[in-house]
Amino acid sequence: MQVNSLTKVYSNISVIDNLTFKVKKNGIFGLLGRNGAGKTTLLGILMGLITPSTGEILIFGEDIEIKKYSILKRLNFQSPYVDLPKKLTVKQNLIFYSRLYGLRNANEFLNNLSLDLKINPLLNKYFGSLSAGQKTRVSICKALLNKPELLLLDEPTASLDPETSIFIRDYLTNYQKKNNSSILLASHNLNEIENMCEEIIILKAGKIMTGGKISELLDNKSKSLETLFLEN
Repeated sequence: MQVNSLTKVYSNISVIDNLTFKVKKNGIFGLLGRNGAGKTTLLGILMGLITPSTGEILIFGEDIEIKKYSILKRLNFQSPYVDLPKKLTVKQNLIFYSRLYGLRNANEFLNNLSLDLKINPLLNKYFGSLSAGQKTRVSICKALLNKPELLLLDEPTASLDPETSIFIRDYLTNYQKKNNSSILLASHNLNEIENMCEEIIILKAGKIMTGGKISELLDNKSKSLETLFLEN
């Protein structure tokens, strides 16, 4: 994915300000920033849900404004700000989305994925009755249904307990390696970014403050990712 000179203006305020960066194939790229930095807005633009004011987004070598629907079939996303239908059970939700994605042999795949992500006890519960952490795990399951080549994650462990957070991080890291996929991880969790990502950008007020390989950024500019983050 290549993003060139991307800007989004609301009421004369640039919430995304001239961003240019590249997410390499077969890796995990971190988007680090405080709440309000513009991470969720950026993900919305990358998904084609928000129209940018200016700029260009190339995903799989294609312009998302021109090839949106063919591109969207090959990616997926998770966000705590996007709920699944609350009056459907978890299983009904997952079956609905698997059909939407055109999956064959959906039941077998769903059973295996549910086992992998340990959401079996939740399958017959209404999505609206779940806790925030349970909803997150189900949403991640939904995001993996179509085996995306590019996965966009927005604070995937924000509402999880420490043990489940580690499990989800490990699962996503293994998924990326096994499938040679790309993940764009938006988070304000320094530990999560440092453990999962090879490259990052730090976003503040919609602008890129710094970016590059974590190992090089820490060698050249700081003793720790926390110090680098606070400096920017």
